[in-house]
Amino acid sequence: MSRGAPARVQAARILDAVLHHGRSLKAALNATLPTLTDGRDRALTEAIVLQALRQQARYNAAVDGWAARPPGRRDGLLRALLLAGFAQLELGLPAHAVLDATVEAVRTLGRPHQAGMVNALLRRAQREGLPVASPRAAWPDWLARQVEQDWPAQAEAVFTASLMPPPLWLRVNRRMHARDAYLAGLHQAGIEAHAPSALADAICLPTPLPVTQLPGFADGAVSVQDGAAQAVADALAPAAGARVLDACAAPGGKAAHLAERDPSLRLLALDIDPRRVQRMQAGFARLGLDIATRQGDATAPADWWNGVPFDAILIDAPCSATGIVRRQPDVLLHRRATDLTALTTTQARLLDALWPLLAPGGVLVYATCSILRAENAAQIEAFLARTPDAVLEPLDNRFGHDTGFGHQRLPGADGMDGFFYARLGKPATSSAPCLR
Repeated sequence: MSRGAPARVQAARILDAVLHHGRSLKAALNATLPTLTDGRDRALTEAIVLQALRQQARYNAAVDGWAARPPGRRDGLLRALLLAGFAQLELGLPAHAVLDATVEAVRTLGRPHQAGMVNALLRRAQREGLPVASPRAAWPDWLARQVEQDWPAQAEAVFTASLMPPPLWLRVNRRMHARDAYLAGLHQAGIEAHAPSALADAICLPTPLPVTQLPGFADGAVSVQDGAAQAVADALAPAAGARVLDACAAPGGKAAHLAERDPSLRLLALDIDPRRVQRMQAGFARLGLDIATRQGDATAPADWWNGVPFDAILIDAPCSATGIVRRQPDVLLHRRATDLTALTTTQARLLDALWPLLAPGGVLVYATCSILRAENAAQIEAFLARTPDAVLEPLDNRFGHDTGFGHQRLPGADGMDGFFYARLGKPATSSAPCLR
C-alpha cells in the first residue's frame, strides 16, 4: 500500500459513516483518527473529511453528472472515496499524489474493478475543475429559507462563511502566561498569530495546526476555544468571589475560562451526561483547575440544587448549532425542522427552571451557537414577557448585531463563529429564590 493510501481509506470510511449512515462527525473522527499512527495522516484525514463535507453538494453533483453509472445507495463507500478525492484536489494537494493514493485506496478497499472509473473522474476534475454552485446549495432548503427569513440582508454572507475553513482560536490560561508573552513565543516558533483587542485572552492562528505543536498545550498553557465562545465570559462578568453556575457546562471550556480569569469564583459545572462530566473533569485537570462538577438535569434543580442562590448563571443552551456549521458541517446533514420545536421547548424550560436559582442582584447569561431567531431573540422576548423580575441588560457591539433582545454574532464576522448572547439581570429587590 502506498504511503498516502491509509489516510484516504480512513477519510472515505468516515465520510461514508457521516453521509450515508447518520453518524456524527465528531464520533466518527474520534473512533477513526486514533487508528492512524502518523500525526500527518491524522491531520490530512481530518482536512479531507471537513472539506468534503463542506462541499458535498457540489461534489455529489459532479459524481452524478460525470459517472456513466453513479454509485448507488449500496456503494456509499465508493462515492465517499470520490468525494475525498475531489476534496484533495481543492485542498491544493499535488494532483499526481491525489490520483495515485486515491486509486490505491480503491484497491485497498477491495474494489480494483472500479479503479479506472475513480481515476477517470479525478482526472476530469483536475482538467475541468469541479462544478460551481451557490453556497446556499449546501444547506437544506427549509433551513436556508429560515436563515433568509431571519437575516435577509446577511443570509448570503452566512452561507458563504459557513463553507470556509475557520482559523484556530486559542484561549491563553492567564494563570500561567500573559497573553502577549505567549503570543511572542508563537512568533519565535515561526507560527503566524495575532491577538484581537476585543478579547482579552484570545489568540487567532489564521492557519490551524495540530495542538501538539502548540507550546505548553499539554501543560495547560492554552486551550482551543473560538473567539465567540470566549466572549461569553465578558458577557457574564461575575464579581470576585461570586457563586456561579454553568448549567450546561460540558465540555467545560466556558467554566474553565471563568476560573482562569478569577480563581476566587465558586463555580459549579453541571451537565446531564455523566460521560461528558468525566471528560470535563479531565479537561479541568489538564488546566490545573479545581472546579466543582456535578451530573444533573438543569431543568430539574430539585434533584441537585442545595438551596443556596447563585450570583451568576450561564445557560449555554442546547441549540441547532447553525452558527458553527463551518466547524461541524454535518449539522446540515442531520438537522431536521422538527428538531427546532424540541430545542426551543428545552431552552424555555432551562430559563424558567434556573431563573429562580438566581440571587437578587444577580445576572444570568443565555447563550447559543445558533443564528436562528426562534432560539435566540424570540426566546428571550418570550421569557421577558412571562418573567416580571427579569431585566434585559445592555451589551456592546463586541457581541454582534443588537436584535432588541440580545446580541447576535454571525458566522465569519471577525473570523469567529455565529453566537448569541443575552444578559438578564434580577433586581436587588426581587423576592428570594424558590423552586417552581
